[in-house]
Amino acid sequence: MYGDVYFPIQIVLFLNEPDEDFTGGEFVLTQQTPRAQSKAIVLKPKKGDILMFTTNFRPVKGTKGYYRVNMKHGVSEIHSGERHTLGIIFHDALN
Repeated sequence: MYGDVYFPIQIVLFLNEPDEDFTGGEFVLTQQTPRAQSKAIVLKPKKGDILMFTTNFRPVKGTKGYYRVNMKHGVSEIHSGERHTLGIIFHDALN
C-alpha cells in the first residue's frame, strides 16, 4: 500500500499477445483462507484485456457471516519473449 489513503483495487492492462510475443508469464492470484490450504487462480489474459483485482483482501461469506481472505498477486516465470503491461495503482500521492 502506498500512502495513508488507498483504493482497494488495482488495474492492469495487457499489452502483448501470449504465446505470440511471450510464453509463460501467467497472472497468478493466491487466496489465503484462514485454517485452509491456499488456492492459486491462474489467468492468461490476451492483448488488450484489462484485469481488476484486490490489493490486499476480499470478503468471503462463511457460516457466521463475512470474513477477510488475504489475496496476493504475481506473475509466473516468463520462458521466452517479452511481456509488457500497464499497471494502475490508486493511492494518495501527497504523502
